[in-house]
Amino acid sequence: MKKIVIVIISIFIQFNVSSQIIDKVVAVVGDEVILSSDIETQYLQYLSGGNTELPDVRCQIIEDVLYQKLLVHKAKIDSTDVSEDEVNQELERRLTTFVSQLGSKEAVEEYFGKSIESIKTEFYDIIYNQILSQRMQSSITSSVKITPEEVKQFFKLMKKESELPLMPTTIEISQIIKIPEIADEEKSRVRKKLISFRERINNGEDFKVLSTLYSDDTESAKNGGELGFVGRGELVPEFESAAFALKGDEISEVIETQFGYHIIQLIERRGEMINVRHILMKPKVSSAALLDAKTQLQKVEELLKSGELSFEDAAKNHSDDVSKNNVGILVNPQTGSSLFTVEQLPINIRYVAERMNEGDVSSISQFVMDDGKKAYRIIKITKKTIEHEANLVDDFTQINDAALNAKKQQKISEWVSENIKITFIRIDSDIDNCDVLKKWKK
Repeated sequence: MKKIVIVIISIFIQFNVSSQIIDKVVAVVGDEVILSSDIETQYLQYLSGGNTELPDVRCQIIEDVLYQKLLVHKAKIDSTDVSEDEVNQELERRLTTFVSQLGSKEAVEEYFGKSIESIKTEFYDIIYNQILSQRMQSSITSSVKITPEEVKQFFKLMKKESELPLMPTTIEISQIIKIPEIADEEKSRVRKKLISFRERINNGEDFKVLSTLYSDDTESAKNGGELGFVGRGELVPEFESAAFALKGDEISEVIETQFGYHIIQLIERRGEMINVRHILMKPKVSSAALLDAKTQLQKVEELLKSGELSFEDAAKNHSDDVSKNNVGILVNPQTGSSLFTVEQLPINIRYVAERMNEGDVSSISQFVMDDGKKAYRIIKITKKTIEHEANLVDDFTQINDAALNAKKQQKISEWVSENIKITFIRIDSDIDNCDVLKKWKK
């Protein structure tokens, strides 16, 4: 709850701070002006996050705002492109967040004291400039690369200055999964049920009521099956394809996804964003199918214990999970690597994995997959590195990333210094009493 309130407060400040103070121009960067409200907005957002009021924070915020305005100014000179569709999609995404946090569009309008269209109009330039500055910054650092030798030198410097971080325990996990098969008769039963719901809705019954009563998506069922506004790429492919093809308040045919079977109704379309509601029904797995899956995995387990089969070959040839294509090794969705900190591990595997050692193989256990299906699994700890001071052998990837980021920051600093020299910059005497601003004065 606290996190949601902070998000809302920071956005509310963005719209309303200028009406709470006497606004004026306090700096100019090229053709871009900085208002006192620009600085106050960022400062109040900082405080609203529960941060302590520190003397240097406001100075750092002023420099950050100067930097953002310099990026925007140079991006416009370089004709960096940001389309209207991009801005509108980001606006819709943020409005969807507001609606989900406050409960309805009407609640958002009441909270801000403005219509949705007024909010979009006032926020448009803010979003446009944010995208523009991000794109400009990316172009500045896009050519920056780092060599292994530079990484080594970066590490030596960290070590010399006693800045080597303490690296958390990391774990690499392989798995073999058996998913019970669902009988064709059960799939047919669910499809027929959804077809009957579709007919009832087309004959006048309320989609929202049926979703509330029968949908297996319990979260959206509380809201009549409504998912809120989403863009392309935010839904599983089969669902997205059917949803974006709908017109008016049309209802889709029955579609199948990894989660089960659905019917979908279009509520509203805004450009490339849609709001839909759905009814999800999940076919039930029989006790016999569960037992059969466990029995199959027990046979694999026996081959592993006897040494007749390696874990890698077992995962590749006997697992029902997509990880079999990577010899069973899990990929960390947050980093793209195969390593997880304990906190990053999925909840349904963390308790077992953190108590195992490198090379250990677990016994068979039942678990619930992300799509809600029950399955059986064996896991192996293929690599485990205990908490330690950073070194180039175990932590090269992380040190490489840190070195690359440092090099990008250096590139940005050089770019700022070069462009300060050739850009008109004026800073009001009311805010120029910060040491960090000296380089901005020519």
